[in-house]
Amino acid sequence: MKKKFTTDEIYNILKDRIIQIKYEPGIVLNEVDIGNEFEISRTPIREIFQRLNSNKLLKIIPRYGAQVSHIDFKYMKSIFEITREFDSLATKLCVDNISEEEISKLEEIYNNLLQYNIEEDYQKAISEDEKFHKIILKNCGNTCLEEILSNLHIHTERLWHYSEDHIDSMEIFTETLGKILTAIKEKDKEKAEKYAREHIDIFVEKVKKEML
Repeated sequence: MKKKFTTDEIYNILKDRIIQIKYEPGIVLNEVDIGNEFEISRTPIREIFQRLNSNKLLKIIPRYGAQVSHIDFKYMKSIFEITREFDSLATKLCVDNISEEEISKLEEIYNNLLQYNIEEDYQKAISEDEKFHKIILKNCGNTCLEEILSNLHIHTERLWHYSEDHIDSMEIFTETLGKILTAIKEKDKEKAEKYAREHIDIFVEKVKKEML
């Protein structure tokens, strides 16, 4: 028997496909095709499309359809100006709140990254990187900050996926995440904040150099 999906589940599936570039920027999503795939009517599909539009992942064009948003580098610059400060703040706050159990999870993620090959495991590396950041957000002790960054990370994660052909070394993940992990374990808030900011700066500079 075919699984019945809720609208939230379908929303998350479509969102992940856009973030992971399984739906290429610029393509138009067809309501009929989506409806047939998930066996739902057009009304919930349109509601899902509106949610994705609100997240700037889809662009609803009258009499044309729902187009997967292009990567807007000007908009991404605005996002990174915010995440550079807020991610580093979340990491600093995390130092006082995170448990040993959660630190062990960060260590496991970091050790996984050390085993990965950039050519074969890039998508896995992005997933591990995002898990690392989610643990930090969950333990920052500020629900407002967690909510803001979770929404912004949708776009930064998408850019990581989009940049696959331009990332040639696992060090872009391991070097700064290792420093962040050490700073958290040593309860050094200033270094945790510094290296969280550095992690973003290195990626942004790579994007500027290779893609702009």
